[in-house]
Amino acid sequence: MPGKLKAKIVAGRHLPVMDRASDLTDAFVEVKFGNTTFKTDVCPKSLNPQWNSEWFKFEVDDEDLQDEPLQITVLDHDTYSANDAIGKVYIDIDPLLYSEAASVISGWFPIYDTIHGIRGEINVIVKVELFNDLNRFRQSSCGVKFFCTTCIPQCYRATLVHGFVEELVVNEDPEYQWIDRIRTPRASNEARQRLISLMSGELQRKIGLKVLEMGGNAVVGYLQCFDLEGESGLVVRAIGTACTLDKLSSGSAPNTNTHMPVFVEDLPSSSGPPTPFRALPTSSSPPPFSPSKPCSRQSSSSDTDLSLTPKTGKNTWPLVSARSVKLLDRIHNPDEPETRDAWWEEIRQEIKSHARALGCHAVVGYSESTSICEEVCILSASGTAAILNPRYMREGCLDIGCTDHRFEEPSPPNCGFCHIPYDELNMPFPAQLTYCYHCRRQKVPDVLFTTIDLPSEAAVAGKGCLIQARLCRLKKKAQGEANATAISNLLPFMEYELHTQLMNKLKLRSMNALFGLHIQISVGENMLLGLASATGVYLTALPAPGGIQIAGKTPGDLSSEHISSIQKRINDTIAANKELYQINPPELAEEGVGSPIPEPRHRSRLFRSHSESSDELSELDLSHGKKDAFVLEIDDTDAVEDIHSLLIDAPPPSGFYSCNTENMPGISNWTSGVQMFTSVRVLRLSNANLTNQGLNKIFTDLCENLLKSFYFKLRSMIPCCLCHLNFTVAVPEEELIQVRQFRPSLICQAARAVNVEDQLQFPLELCADSSSSNIQTASKISGIFNCSSVTVVKMTPLSFLPGTRIIKYLGIINMFFIRETTSLREEGGVSGFLHSFIAEVFAMVRAHVAALGGNAVVSYSMKECVFMENPNKNQAQCLINVSGDAVICISETDQESSTSTGNTGQTGGSETDGAT
Repeated sequence: MPGKLKAKIVAGRHLPVMDRASDLTDAFVEVKFGNTTFKTDVCPKSLNPQWNSEWFKFEVDDEDLQDEPLQITVLDHDTYSANDAIGKVYIDIDPLLYSEAASVISGWFPIYDTIHGIRGEINVIVKVELFNDLNRFRQSSCGVKFFCTTCIPQCYRATLVHGFVEELVVNEDPEYQWIDRIRTPRASNEARQRLISLMSGELQRKIGLKVLEMGGNAVVGYLQCFDLEGESGLVVRAIGTACTLDKLSSGSAPNTNTHMPVFVEDLPSSSGPPTPFRALPTSSSPPPFSPSKPCSRQSSSSDTDLSLTPKTGKNTWPLVSARSVKLLDRIHNPDEPETRDAWWEEIRQEIKSHARALGCHAVVGYSESTSICEEVCILSASGTAAILNPRYMREGCLDIGCTDHRFEEPSPPNCGFCHIPYDELNMPFPAQLTYCYHCRRQKVPDVLFTTIDLPSEAAVAGKGCLIQARLCRLKKKAQGEANATAISNLLPFMEYELHTQLMNKLKLRSMNALFGLHIQISVGENMLLGLASATGVYLTALPAPGGIQIAGKTPGDLSSEHISSIQKRINDTIAANKELYQINPPELAEEGVGSPIPEPRHRSRLFRSHSESSDELSELDLSHGKKDAFVLEIDDTDAVEDIHSLLIDAPPPSGFYSCNTENMPGISNWTSGVQMFTSVRVLRLSNANLTNQGLNKIFTDLCENLLKSFYFKLRSMIPCCLCHLNFTVAVPEEELIQVRQFRPSLICQAARAVNVEDQLQFPLELCADSSSSNIQTASKISGIFNCSSVTVVKMTPLSFLPGTRIIKYLGIINMFFIRETTSLREEGGVSGFLHSFIAEVFAMVRAHVAALGGNAVVSYSMKECVFMENPNKNQAQCLINVSGDAVICISETDQESSTSTGNTGQTGGSETDGAT
């Protein structure tokens, strides 16, 4: 489908001074697409040039339109020397290629330079004309819609979900390809940005081709990641779920709460045409623990499922997960990514095998991630095993229900997702099951761990809360296979401890389920960091959690009085948390159900005979005191310190609630007062002789202090909820003892009606007076708005905006930025550098959305924030990758207009915070 791309350069404003003699600039613009370049005339001696150029026309194939960005370069003309670069703008053309897309991209774009940041703005108009092409061998995927949101978009209906799609592309990293080894920062950064933009477009086109081959027209839950492998090369990966979507009429109810990406295998057959579905999140348990295997280059060193069950009297039901350690090798041929493809195929096959062993044919809420240090790479994948029920799901009906062929009717929607998906008489692991406390017909586990959001139909008691597990482990410095082996040996025990911490904290809060569970393992040269975040909740369909029982294995070392005092503190904490989170489950008698049905004895014998050959039988049956208690065994001083750290995990201040899911369990009366802000903190460790306990305390304090800073800043908005908390932690490659990045993306929502305009902590500056002395600073932060026609662009990591309805999706925003400085101290140190860079990223994202005609970004995510510092040379570099869905949303009280955002007084602002 060949086409014609047209671009017009209108004007510029607030350009920097490039001629010191006149304090002005002789600016002109180069417009480049592919191998074709056009230039405007030079506008002499002006910081606000008016070019009003003719239309620059490029005749290209639609394949090129998907792969290539439109590159706009602003330069200062010099007669006797080389022209000086002012900055660049990359414009993604793909949003103009949809049948329902915007017809034009028009607006003011920040001019960005990787050394100086935003340097003014440029007004550009871009149009695309496509011609019909019947070439059956074309390599474009125009028309395939992409959505970052992990649920079915609000104004669409899923008529068919085809399944999982993935792709990756590889290339050499320009940062490491300089022959003379003399690196030019601007040239290196711009080459890197351009290459990543090209790879991103190519990857999206290839994913679209796979969707077309499957018969779909959209990708939901599109997740694109960058693996910066250093000298080995650069890998850009993407996963998603192929769907066939139909546009809903204006009066139809939106589809929500479908969790993508999703694997689908061996889908049960059903009469009639394919139907939409909603995945059933169920718990899964891994095969028995197995030791790591020796690693070798391009082979897995720890291809084992690490979702381990704590060996106590109560069973957990963890997610399906797998990790693998790889040794990176040089990417010699960018056209042959077979090695990296094979690595991920191994991980995915392992995830599928775990799901099949549990009687499930799908994995929902699936995600992949990497952590790279030097030549070692940790590959991680996780999801929630599920059974999809096509029998009871007809077009337009997305009810949750658990299929069980022994019953004619599906289970009630508020408990069906809790039911076990496998035959309880032939389970591959010992477990205690009880009948569902709602339907009383099927079995449920004691505890439920999932990677998805809480289904809206789920019956809960009280409110939920954020639960985090944090862990640091030192390792010896090593190279090559020795380093990979050391990491492989640590990984299983780290994830086991993270799961144990999660279980302890869940019991301490008297809850029985975790949703939105995300576990990240980050590798450095001399340490490993583990961070697990989830939202705890009490599901009334599951049995009430037992208490936590302290048991001393060596009474001679610990006095009974000491153990009794610890036990009392734990009991008091559990009672206080039940009151704090208002956990008061309904009595069974009130429901007319009766007491729980006990387990048949022969079934217990079956469990015992199944594990008789295991040496872990005594540990699995470990129980002290009450049989319904979760047992913590104290056998050394470290265990005592762990329990003390568990007890000092303070809840949020009164009036604050926090979770890492989109919706806060137990709270539904949201207002439209929404703010999003991002914080990045860098911590340099001063003592090189730290122990594991010391590192754990420092890491825990860093996390807790970051949350406390949010509570302090938002104290005037009580009652307030922090939703969709997204934490990321990493260790720098060049600094052995520096925690490089700690970045949460947050939503703040008031839980009652408030005067939002008065309550905003971080007001958004819409436009600036041209006569203001601070015009350049204002342009950097909020320079995306045309003062004659102000468009406010809201941003949120949620897939929706409270109080509004999305009427149109304009395409995805997927942008990669690099910022470098050689004057770190002069820019305010690490805090000032990160603060200004993130603010510039916000401004550029808003500009591109406004140019498409949108007024909001939903499902916004900062997926990469790589910070590197050389304090001795006063240098720093940061790489940020952001994505989201550009949309047009309207106020629910104003259904007539499709371009209004409602009351501008309800507009949220943005704030960034960098702290050392």
